Amino acid sequence: MVAHHDHEMPGQAPPRTPSPFDSPRRTSCATLSQVTVLLKSLLANLDREAWLRFLLALAGLALAFAAAIFSSAASDAGNVAATAVFASVALFLAGLVGALTVPYLARRVVLARVREAMHYKFTREGVAYLLAVLVIAVAALNTSNNLLYIVLAAMLAAIVVSGLASAAMLRGLELDVAVPQNAFAGRPVGVRVRVTNTSLWAPSFSVKVLTPNTREKNIWEWEKTHFVFPRQKRWVQLPDYVLRRKTPAPKPEKILTQPVYFTFVAPRSSADAEVELVFPRRGQYAQDGFSLATRFPFSFLVKSRKVELERELLVYPAVHTPGELLDLLPRIVGEFASYVRGRGSELYRIREHTPQDLARYVDWKATAKTGSLKVREFTREDERRLRVVFDNPEPGQVSPEAYENAVSLAASLACHFRAENTDLSFAGSDYSGGDDLDSFLRYLALIQPGPRTWVLELLTVSPDFNLIVTARKPGSIPQALWDCSYVIYM
Repeated sequence: MVAHHDHEMPGQAPPRTPSPFDSPRRTSCATLSQVTVLLKSLLANLDREAWLRFLLALAGLALAFAAAIFSSAASDAGNVAATAVFASVALFLAGLVGALTVPYLARRVVLARVREAMHYKFTREGVAYLLAVLVIAVAALNTSNNLLYIVLAAMLAAIVVSGLASAAMLRGLELDVAVPQNAFAGRPVGVRVRVTNTSLWAPSFSVKVLTPNTREKNIWEWEKTHFVFPRQKRWVQLPDYVLRRKTPAPKPEKILTQPVYFTFVAPRSSADAEVELVFPRRGQYAQDGFSLATRFPFSFLVKSRKVELERELLVYPAVHTPGELLDLLPRIVGEFASYVRGRGSELYRIREHTPQDLARYVDWKATAKTGSLKVREFTREDERRLRVVFDNPEPGQVSPEAYENAVSLAASLACHFRAENTDLSFAGSDYSGGDDLDSFLRYLALIQPGPRTWVLELLTVSPDFNLIVTARKPGSIPQALWDCSYVIYM
């Protein structure tokens, strides 16, 4: 069989015989292209501003050094004016470099990153230990006793060892916090905290997981205003600016409010802790970071490292038990059952017979006891529809305690009737959710008093029985809605 490359097509050059010099040439070209790509990547990743400031600082210091040399030469020559001028220029250039370049470059070094990653503070034991070190240092300097110098060196070494050991221990730890999506206020909820030691051989001792202390920074901004003189007659009015402190937006409350302690975490293993948290108020809880802290080994320092870990938790309003609603539930159930009475399987009442009633609904036992014809009346189980309506009041219309109680009452009644297999629907001021109970609970978890929205006037009358929670005065409910509702006033 003949291979295809043995045949030459007309007009095509014969294949070129490889030369022994081709391989080194191709290798050198490939190496040159790799070096070019490497140089381009280095130039692309180069911080040009930092290098520019660095070169300007070198140039400024060189000029300052030259001015200092000229100042010294002028001083030797006895020229006082030139000495003063060159010395002033040298001091000015050195100060300018120090003010404009050194702080900028100092923020970009690795030491700044380490300080941002690790935080520490002295404990009471550490402060007492430092005082003892100071006393021994003064005694060693005054007496020149070699034994005191040895003790002083050992005590200083203990501080260094404590800092290095705690930093190395925290650097190999990873954190994971498992938080549920939602919870109810006042009810315990479980949160799992896991610490993983990625070190190959070093265990971790006495580790705490806690919430870092964040201080609010003062934010100042220029606000436009007018300069008026004098204030009473306003003869002169000029545009002006005033520097005012900007109030930061309120941040959500933290999730983890108590520290979680781990005594020992073995290398290449994990340690779990189940924490039971109780949130006193409804609303959104969020946390953008946690801290890993330790006092090991000598408790001189509390060294901590922040872990960027975002977690969110929505806390629903507190839900009352049926026992806590005994003064309200029987009345609501009675009104509801009276509204939905009809032909079903659940007995509603026994009443007098009317010509419109069918004979199969006659209760013969009651008829025999009373001597008059009685019929049984049933509830319409297929139409047990209930609509929970929350009419949000305006700010200041009710007290905060009454408002929170109303929100909790609406959530409690919705959960109770959902457990009773009632067909529920929901309505409220600015409520855009559906008939899902979770959507209504999320709405109640975040709601606050707001501008009046006419939810009751826009509420259409339907076969549903309405359970209305409102802050309006009695007699202000539309009559068509009043006839098919039970109203709870805040």
